[in-house]
Amino acid sequence: MDVNGDFSKRVMLHSDSIQWEVSPMKGVDRRRLDRIDNDADRVTTIVRYAPGSIFSPHVHSGGEEFIVLEGIFEDDYGDWPMGSYIRNPPTSKHKPGSKEGCVIFVKLAQFQTDDRTFVHIDMNKIGTVPDANRPGVKVTPLFKDDHEDVRVEYWKPNTSITVDASGGAEILVLEGGFTESGDELRKESWLRLPINTTFVAETEAGGAKVWIKSGHLLSPVNA
Repeated sequence: MDVNGDFSKRVMLHSDSIQWEVSPMKGVDRRRLDRIDNDADRVTTIVRYAPGSIFSPHVHSGGEEFIVLEGIFEDDYGDWPMGSYIRNPPTSKHKPGSKEGCVIFVKLAQFQTDDRTFVHIDMNKIGTVPDANRPGVKVTPLFKDDHEDVRVEYWKPNTSITVDASGGAEILVLEGGFTESGDELRKESWLRLPINTTFVAETEAGGAKVWIKSGHLLSPVNA
């Protein structure tokens, strides 16, 4: 069954208000944000690993991209604490789990088929650069190619922030909050904007730290 499968529509969800669903793997639950019900099973979810849970080894034919929101995620490539950003490209294989439990934001089957670039970044350990064209914004680049631009942005308190969503965009609030199109987004709120969208956020007193992926909806993979 498709979930928010129409990419021409704006979608905003408070992920912490979505009921957990039990997955086929014991100890692993999920909150679906969007899903295309096809052979690739393109999906964006919040996934929770109970302490001591282990997922069986598997290959990601369409790639896997995720952020560790809580705890420590463990797999064949390392132990990834809260704040880690990971891209395991198509054909990669691992056996994930978590001794102490963790929560991740994960996107499956959304890579270009020829992408073989691994990215393993602890966002807590890398700096920011001011955006020269947008006052009040600092940026931590995470990944960029001809199809998408992925980054973390830090937005100054009480500021109007413009984001180029001409190629579509997804935004996950990591800290703080902002208002956009009448919606108040808070920590772990998720927003998906269709192509040719104008986006202006009004930050609150605490500012905001947000993960952004943009440009990728011009030709969404497995949509």
